[in-house]
Amino acid sequence: MGRGTIDDVTSTASTVERAFRAALYDDTDTGLDTGASLLATDRAADAEVTRRGEEFVTAAWQRGWQPADVIRLVRRELAEKHVRLAVALIRAQAGRDRPRGRRWAAQLESLPQEPAREVDRFSHATTVLELYRLLLRLPALEPLEEEMRGTPGPAASRMLTRIRALLAKAEATGYPEEAEALSAKAQELIARHSVDEALLAAQAPVPDAPRACRIGVESPYEQPKAVLLDAVATANHCRAVWNEPLGFSTVVGFEADLEAVELLYVSLLVQAMHALTKAEAVQRAGGRRRTKTFRQSFLAAYAHRVGDRLAAVTETQVTRDLLPVLATRAMAVTDRVERMFPETSTTRLRGVSDAAGWTEGTAAADRARVEGRPRLP
Repeated sequence: MGRGTIDDVTSTASTVERAFRAALYDDTDTGLDTGASLLATDRAADAEVTRRGEEFVTAAWQRGWQPADVIRLVRRELAEKHVRLAVALIRAQAGRDRPRGRRWAAQLESLPQEPAREVDRFSHATTVLELYRLLLRLPALEPLEEEMRGTPGPAASRMLTRIRALLAKAEATGYPEEAEALSAKAQELIARHSVDEALLAAQAPVPDAPRACRIGVESPYEQPKAVLLDAVATANHCRAVWNEPLGFSTVVGFEADLEAVELLYVSLLVQAMHALTKAEAVQRAGGRRRTKTFRQSFLAAYAHRVGDRLAAVTETQVTRDLLPVLATRAMAVTDRVERMFPETSTTRLRGVSDAAGWTEGTAAADRARVEGRPRLP
C-alpha cells in the first residue's frame, strides 16, 4: 500500500510537470492544448496543480507584487474567468501566509466576490495554464515596505469618515458646481488632516518615514488619468511615478497623505467621467461628433485645472511656522522616490489637440470658485 501511494504521487507529479513543460514554457496554442489535455485527464493532479498555483502567488509577492496589482493585471491581460481563479488562489495562499499590514489586508478584503462557474475539465485546465503563464512571467517590481501600523485613531477616523461622506455626495450629485464645491471642501479637510499629522509626527520621538502604495490607472485614456493622479498626489505632498505598461502609478508620501490621495483620486475620476458625459451630450446636440481626441483633451484639461485648484486649497492650511516641517517631509519623500526609482523619464501627453475638449474640460473643473479658507490657528 505504501508503494502504491508513492507511485500515485510520482504519477501525479509527472503529469503536472509534463503539462507545465508543454504549456508554461511554450507560448504556442499547441503547447497549451497539450498541457490542458494532460491535466484534464488526471483528476488526481488537481490538488498538486492548485498547490503550484499558490506557489506562483507566493513568488509574485517575493517579486514585489501585491494582491490588487495581480488582480488588476489579470483583468487587463486575460478574462474574468482568470480573475476568479486568481482570487481563489490568493485567498487560499493568504490562509497560510503571514500578516503583511493594514493596506494588504484591505486589498484581500476587497477582492471580488464571484462564485465559481461549472465548466468542463479541459476548459478549466486551459484557464489555469493561461493564468499560470502570466504569473510565471511577472517582472520584479519596486518593493513596497510592509506597514504594520494599526487602525487610525478616533480623531483620524472621524476625519476620514467626513471626507468620504463629502466625496460620496460629490459623486452622487448631478450638479457640477455642487460636486466641485464638495470636492474643494474635502480637499480642505484633507489638507487640515495632513497638517495635523505632520505636526504630530514632528513631535514624535521616532521620526515618521514616507511609504509607498500603488494605484491603478485604468484604460482607456490612461495618460490624462495618470496626470490627474499626479496632480492629486502633488497637491497632497506626495509624488507619483507612472508605470504605463503595467497600468498603475506608485505614489510615495506619508501615510495620512497616501490615504487622502487614494480617496480623492477615485472620487475626482468619477466626477470627471460624469462631466465628460455631459459635455459630450452638448457636443452631440450641437451636431458635433464625439472623438477620442475630444475626450483625451477634456480629461487632460480637467486634470491640469483640478491640480491647480487642489494646490490652492492646500496652501490655505499652511502657515509660516509649518514650512520647515513640510520642507523636511518633502525632502524625505523625494529621497524615497529617488531610491525606489533611480531612473525615470518624462512622458509627453499625446492626443491633446482638441480645442473644444480642452475648453470644456477646463470649464468642468473651474465652474465653482474655491474661496479662501481660514487658516489653522
